[in-house]
Amino acid sequence: MPKTTKDKELDKMYKDLLETRDGARASSKDEGNRLLKFFVGLLMLGGGLFMIFQNIDVSSSWGGGYFFRIGGFGLPNGLIMLPIIAGIAMLFLMDRKIFGWVVLSIGIVIVLLSVMMTTHLRWRTTNAYVFIVMFGLVAAGGGLVLRELFRKN
Repeated sequence: MPKTTKDKELDKMYKDLLETRDGARASSKDEGNRLLKFFVGLLMLGGGLFMIFQNIDVSSSWGGGYFFRIGGFGLPNGLIMLPIIAGIAMLFLMDRKIFGWVVLSIGIVIVLLSVMMTTHLRWRTTNAYVFIVMFGLVAAGGGLVLRELFRKN
C-alpha cells in the first residue's frame, strides 16, 4: 500500500519529535554534569582553603604594650578606648546623636585597626606533599568553579 502525503508528513513529524526528545535528554544530562562539576569544584576549593588555613598560626601582641609608636611617643592600649566611651556618653547626653555615632564609629575603627596591626601570621612547617595537595586542591577546584560559571551555553 503506497504512503500518502499525510503518512509521509506524520513520519516526518514523528522523526522530528524523536530528535527533539533525544536532544532534550542530552541537554538535561549535560546540565546535570555541569552542576556536578561545579559542586565538586566548590568542594575541592573549600577543602584546599580549609587545609591552608589550618596551617597558619595567628598571634597578636595587642595586650602587651603600645598600640603603635611614632618616634618617642607611644599610645597606650587603654587610651584607644576613650573614643568609644566618649561616643557612648555623647549618645545619651546630646540631642543631636549624629556626633555621638561619628565618635563611636571612629573609636570602633581605631580598635579594629589596632588589633589588625598587631596581628602576626606565621606559616607552620609542613612537608611538600601536603603543600602540593593544599594548593593543588585550591587551583583545581577554583578552575572547575570558574569554568562552569563562565561557560557559554
